Amino acid sequence: MTNNILIEDQYKRTSLFEKENVNYLVHVLKRFNTVPKMNNINIITSNSDPNIFKIIPNKSIIIGSSYLKKPVLALVYLRYGIEWQLWYKAIDNNKEDVALCDIAAFKVTRIFYKLLPKEDKEKLESLDYFLTNIIRKNKDIGAEELLQFKELQEFHDIDYIDKVFKDSWKPIVDNLAKPTEYLLMDGGDLRLNIDEIALLNKYGCRPFPRPDAFTFASSTATSVSNFAFDKTDKVRRIVIKNSLKNGFKSSTNEFSESLKDRLKKIFKLNTESQIIFSPSGTDSSLQIAGITQIITDKDIAHVLVAADETGSGVPAALKGCHFENTTALNFPIKKGDKIEGFRDVELNKVTLRDDKGDLKSSTAIDKEVFTAISKANDAGKHVVLHVMDQSKLGYQSPSEKMIKDLDSLTNLSIQVIVDSAQVRLDPKDIQNYLKKGFIVSITGSKYFTGPPYSGALILPQSVSKSIQAIKNTLPKGLTKYYNHSDWPTSWHCSKDLCDGYNYGSYMRWNAAIVEMERYFMTPVLYRNMGIEMFCDFVEESIKEATFLERLYGNETNTNSYTGKEFGIRNMRTIFPFFILKDNKVLSVDKVKKLYLLLNSDLSNHYQDSPLEIVRLAAQKCHIGQAVNVKYNNDIQSAILRISLGARIISESWVNRDISIFFRNIEAQMSQVTVIIKKIELILSNPDLLE
Repeated sequence: MTNNILIEDQYKRTSLFEKENVNYLVHVLKRFNTVPKMNNINIITSNSDPNIFKIIPNKSIIIGSSYLKKPVLALVYLRYGIEWQLWYKAIDNNKEDVALCDIAAFKVTRIFYKLLPKEDKEKLESLDYFLTNIIRKNKDIGAEELLQFKELQEFHDIDYIDKVFKDSWKPIVDNLAKPTEYLLMDGGDLRLNIDEIALLNKYGCRPFPRPDAFTFASSTATSVSNFAFDKTDKVRRIVIKNSLKNGFKSSTNEFSESLKDRLKKIFKLNTESQIIFSPSGTDSSLQIAGITQIITDKDIAHVLVAADETGSGVPAALKGCHFENTTALNFPIKKGDKIEGFRDVELNKVTLRDDKGDLKSSTAIDKEVFTAISKANDAGKHVVLHVMDQSKLGYQSPSEKMIKDLDSLTNLSIQVIVDSAQVRLDPKDIQNYLKKGFIVSITGSKYFTGPPYSGALILPQSVSKSIQAIKNTLPKGLTKYYNHSDWPTSWHCSKDLCDGYNYGSYMRWNAAIVEMERYFMTPVLYRNMGIEMFCDFVEESIKEATFLERLYGNETNTNSYTGKEFGIRNMRTIFPFFILKDNKVLSVDKVKKLYLLLNSDLSNHYQDSPLEIVRLAAQKCHIGQAVNVKYNNDIQSAILRISLGARIISESWVNRDISIFFRNIEAQMSQVTVIIKKIELILSNPDLLE
């Protein structure tokens, strides 16, 4: 076709690029970062045949100009075409199996459509096109029914030799015929679901890149980066190809083990240590609770340090109770009910703050923890001590001295768990904990800014061997929570768990590991200098803002940040603050409202203001979500947090140039200034907080 040209060469102001269409086209192309990047597949536009949509296998996708004048429609069709090409490459261009491409591409595109914002879907309602018509049908269309649609074959003009859906394809399609952005919120719970307008989940982030937002929310959760998203999307393609070639089960096991091996390499762990994946940090706590039930016949006492600054579901999980109404494997359960197979345990909560909201001294916390352990030991119980390093507000407790003092207790039966969900640690810190026989709980979604909900337990060799020797099985109710594939294959205790795979968890971990790997590529000297430079700036910026008040004060009554040696563990990297209006602290509801406003485009409220103000109001700023804390001992309020995340370092070290590295960090420091200015702007318009 003489009028066919590559879409990126459409630079002349043709009818496609009339003024009213440009904004729509930009909108589509901005969303294109959720579409797989396919090498050697050209997207070609046709002016001579404006209504054409044609897939040339392993070569190109031809799309008519009439589609591009309806940008959302074009996006849906292109998503189908590129996914089709992805699966065609995976079957090694085997035309006999092309039915799989039609089925998989349709299933992916249907999910892709469901994830579109409401305004995009509304643009498709009045259009009459085959693909969008069948996608919008409410009923799910099975593989056999899809193969009856000749229109799907007409997209590529390859006839099926037979219309059979092979049994070997089913687990591959069920698990991997999903867009990467969907996988990144799959296999968790309802808190990962995004709304259909802002496309944000409960944590204020997305399962696909959000480059338009300033993000310093690593103490809570972060939208996936472009870098990690692309790497994870590529991994999906590799696993699809491997599964078709070598079988789904063996390829998935290999993928899961490779993720664990990469984690061990990052933290420089010995091969004998074991890693158990879980959908979330709270699920890791439930895994600990389950393991504890089978390693001892004694009564069990959990001592949970920093109970007021750990995950809200952790206390329930440690008691063997459901902490949500749905499990990560999508089983309906009732929050608060006892999980089948768990016996009663004692739970001692040690909080970091007293009833007045004051931070307790290190000495007071140590005494409280030691007393709880002593009483449980005197009663002949097995103790599980949950150490905090670091909490959501940046604290560590109890002290190392107190843990050493436990040696003075006779016949003490104890296992120490280090809650390091934030992973604000260096590899040597994790190694040191494992050498002491401690189990370390981590996530990939806090400091390292992977997508929310990626938990893991790291077990030292000594603990792993003792569990491996146990012939009991885990509490029966855990079959609704975990797959056997996530646990060490040599363990007998987990053999009755589900015979499935949580690809959502795997893909979230892949994205997190990608971030970890590039973070540690920054030379340690520059990394540490960059961390200190950024954190000093944030601390001073909060201190200088008269409408902000630091929660953490001078740290005189904590046992954090006292190490002489440089290490991220010995630095404050989470900066919580109260917000004041007219010298009065904001109420909890207003802090939570301000948090949402910060993360939104408010320019419509400032249309008559100077351009500088309009731009400030429009900037989306995502920081750590509200945590309830008392102000001056008696007023219930909440704090917000600006936090250092690994990306601040890794995204600054893009060109391996020292001068550019520090300039890039300065650019991110300027984003912190914008965030503080936007808080001030919101406070100057009280109606916004009502």
